[in-house]
Amino acid sequence: MTDLPKLSRAVSHALRHEPWLYELELDGEGWTSVDDLLQALRGESPDWVNLEVTDLDSMLLSSPKRRHELSGGRIRALYGHSVPTRIVKPQEGPPQKLFHGTSRESLEAIQSEGLRPMRRQYVHLSENIEMARQVGQRKDTDPVVLVIDGLSAHGEHVSFYRGGEKVWLADSVPAAFISVVPEDE
Repeated sequence: MTDLPKLSRAVSHALRHEPWLYELELDGEGWTSVDDLLQALRGESPDWVNLEVTDLDSMLLSSPKRRHELSGGRIRALYGHSVPTRIVKPQEGPPQKLFHGTSRESLEAIQSEGLRPMRRQYVHLSENIEMARQVGQRKDTDPVVLVIDGLSAHGEHVSFYRGGEKVWLADSVPAAFISVVPEDE
């Protein structure tokens, strides 16, 4: 049986961060050949010598967050890229409110400078407080959850992109559109 979380981490690494280590070429939207990815992964681990498309399908179905997409013999990561070449996403109008979980240590800088993508290509935003809190806990056991006024920001020409089913992306978000969610919410 394939260790699906381990496979997901490897696929994410290959498609988001260092495709060249796997000898993969990503197109402008982040797509690469499933066959090329499978061939590369089969050489990465003895557990994966018999890896098939069905294992990738199982990986996608078992993930609580939709991180990857398969279509027409191709696969891509939906968000989280740190590759040097920008992955193009179509702009969309965002929901009224979006959320971002972060460390308490980062709050002051965000309140003065806004949200920036840091080492990623885009700022990652969640559609709900719970997901934002969960993401923020990667950086702080007691994270701060920020609310972004998506409609006002969009009205002031902040670009938003859909990253996945519950994930939104932005190039950056100015501080004027960000406030702290009260801790009791």
